[in-house]
Amino acid sequence: MRVRLFVGLLACVLSVPILAAGSEPGLADTTVALPHLQKRGTFTRLIVKGKPFLMVGGELGNSSASDRAYMKPVWPKLAQMHVNTVLLPIYWELLEPQEGQFSFGLIDSLIADARQHNMKLVLLWFGAWKNSMSCYVPEWVKTDTKRFPRVQNKTGRGQEILTPFAPENLEADRKAFVALMRHIRAIDERDQTVIMVQVENEIGMLPDARDYSPAANTAFQQAVPKPLITYLEAHKASLAPALQTAWQANGSKTAGNWEALFGKSLATDELFIAWYFAQYANRIAEAGKAQYPLPMFVNAALNRPNVKPGDYPSGGPLPHTIDVWKAGAPALDFLSPDFYNPDFKLWNDQYTRADNPLFIPEIKFDATVAAKAFYAVGHYGALGFSPFSIESTDKPAEQPIARSYDLLTQLSPLVLAQQESKTMNGMLFDRKTATDTIRMGGYTFICKHDYTLGWSPKAKDEEWPMTGALIIQTASNEFTVAGTGVVITFLSDDPAAPVAGIARIDEGKYVNGQWVAGRRMNGDQDHQGRHLRIPVDEFSIQKLKLYRYK
Repeated sequence: MRVRLFVGLLACVLSVPILAAGSEPGLADTTVALPHLQKRGTFTRLIVKGKPFLMVGGELGNSSASDRAYMKPVWPKLAQMHVNTVLLPIYWELLEPQEGQFSFGLIDSLIADARQHNMKLVLLWFGAWKNSMSCYVPEWVKTDTKRFPRVQNKTGRGQEILTPFAPENLEADRKAFVALMRHIRAIDERDQTVIMVQVENEIGMLPDARDYSPAANTAFQQAVPKPLITYLEAHKASLAPALQTAWQANGSKTAGNWEALFGKSLATDELFIAWYFAQYANRIAEAGKAQYPLPMFVNAALNRPNVKPGDYPSGGPLPHTIDVWKAGAPALDFLSPDFYNPDFKLWNDQYTRADNPLFIPEIKFDATVAAKAFYAVGHYGALGFSPFSIESTDKPAEQPIARSYDLLTQLSPLVLAQQESKTMNGMLFDRKTATDTIRMGGYTFICKHDYTLGWSPKAKDEEWPMTGALIIQTASNEFTVAGTGVVITFLSDDPAAPVAGIARIDEGKYVNGQWVAGRRMNGDQDHQGRHLRIPVDEFSIQKLKLYRYK
């Protein structure tokens, strides 16, 4: 007893946490806050170990993280692309191969390897659903369809999708997720390698707009749940247009079943299944957060114009169902788009809301992502950006995204310091959208695609490469521009001194947050004081000082 007392007193004096008997290593010093989202006004940022953190990320292919040996050459690739956050799947079937028997060896090895390469992790829980289907559930779940029932289509045929209306499905998924989160806390709370968790993956109903199982049909005829109606009434002025229109067209009723409130349509079927998917995800997130309250989100497989629900995964957290998800899943911190659609701005606009910060967990890994990353961070203040299957390249250091990420890594302290003050913006260009205007710090910036200058022979091509940049005000009359393929001219917003001149432009880099100037760009590079330019296929950071005159 005296020995225990002495050890306890010594720990207090030295401020060293002592683990209880039988505890797993890695428990945190409780003085260090867990990763969390910090919201101030309409702006939200991620805090890791007490400091703002920008996720310069990459998502692995679906099967890559299922084998540690396969991952061995992947980590150096990610490092060459300046990735600081890896999004990787955790597979229910590998976590719980036998009911109630959990295997954490793979997860432990992935966390250890991430630490070795100084990278953070966002875990993607491939539980009940992955891209709508239940392909990663354990075999003991797959083969027992009576205990773990599937959704049914209109003809009563079962699908390879667990129904959200079965308590046994939810309970089995919940138990596995709880075990995962409890274990992550035990081994990682001190190091905080794992900073966020995605609950399920691209939830949605196929091939019909909703489930037609007996339990689903019964629920469809019942009254719309009161929490959803309460949400509709509280947010009726700001609801997504499709939901607002459907509700108002049917009299904005506050009681009745789904068709009474929203009409008879596939859209109503989708709202119905969205509610129950959201409720299911909420229960999973609540249970996980009770063990380890990391930020949690759900991602959406985006629909395409003029495609009906069921031909795309119906009921996921899409722009037209996002309010149903907000009402049904308050335990989720935000909802995110997965990008395989061309209109980057349109979709980001719909996911960037006062109650929903933008995070892009998955986007097609192509040449456009290098420019899109600058725009997502600069214009939307995104929490992070993550091309899918980022390990698929054989030349990681030569990828355009590697060059973008190099600049964003240098700029991260500046970006995170400036986001809250709204002294940052971004631009994104192609042939169809080649100009933009940004006002900041008493100046108007006329921003254009580099090919608008007409100097390049490729300026006559029907298609132009996507280019983009971000701009940050760092002091009065001083700005930092980083990106690729842009040209910017300047106007003064002061009527008494309406002409803006370039005092100087320096190309350079940030080292540990401090600016190190390189070339002075006041000659041909700025066309003798006419503009700031970063040519197509070049990536650079340029520090600009302006002045005004009459």
